[in-house]
Amino acid sequence: MPDGTSSAGPQSDVLVERRDDGVAVVQLNRPKANALSIGLLETLAASLADLATDTPGSVVLWGGERIFAAGADVKEFSTPQVAGRVSDAFRGATDALAGLGCATVAAICGYALGGGLELAMACDLRVASSTTRLGQPEILLGVIPGGGGTQRLARLVGPSRAKDLVMTGRQLASTEALAWGLVDRVVEPDKVLEEALELAAGFASGPRVAIEAAKRAVDEGLETTLAAGLDIEREAFVSVFETEDAERGIASFVEHGPGKATFVGR
Repeated sequence: MPDGTSSAGPQSDVLVERRDDGVAVVQLNRPKANALSIGLLETLAASLADLATDTPGSVVLWGGERIFAAGADVKEFSTPQVAGRVSDAFRGATDALAGLGCATVAAICGYALGGGLELAMACDLRVASSTTRLGQPEILLGVIPGGGGTQRLARLVGPSRAKDLVMTGRQLASTEALAWGLVDRVVEPDKVLEEALELAAGFASGPRVAIEAAKRAVDEGLETTLAAGLDIEREAFVSVFETEDAERGIASFVEHGPGKATFVGR
């Protein structure tokens, strides 16, 4: 794990470490494939809730150097009642991740399949390795995604491509995923965490209130009409002018030109 202070013991399925640069690294820690059991998902949701009480500058979700997450723990698949518990556990974890009031970045090595991809899609951005494979293979078990795969995927890549992945169960190479907009950066495997941390550190040192407002405006705007979305944007636009960062940023632009402001996160 990177430098910082940890809030979970080494035996936990989820490790959380706050770095000195304002980035919190949340690591899935269930060898060998980070199978996403109900217990792991509940631990993840609780860990994210803890972060939400003292929101970091940004969050990196990381599965390790070998694999991000191969999906839900299929050993738990049995009755419709248990399937409901699995879906609810995914909803709790992904909603907690998507609802964080800061930028979130998934750092993806190896496979991100099924529930693994659903977790990654709940982040704002995704950095993948050149050898990563992504997909929603649930149809190959005779079932469908239950952790947001039919919904977040369609919002990211469009309904036709979402149906392609969900209805065939095929896997995408990272280059195709990049072309589709399913991932945002593709780097060599040994650079994935470094790239994600660099991206997250930029968010953490930036105008945090404005970043949160931008995130909220995009996410809430997608759930409504264009006219209502424009209203959401206007309200957010006006509100950030009350921040010290806006004052600093505008003054710096006038005096020194773009890109030279130092922000304080308020």
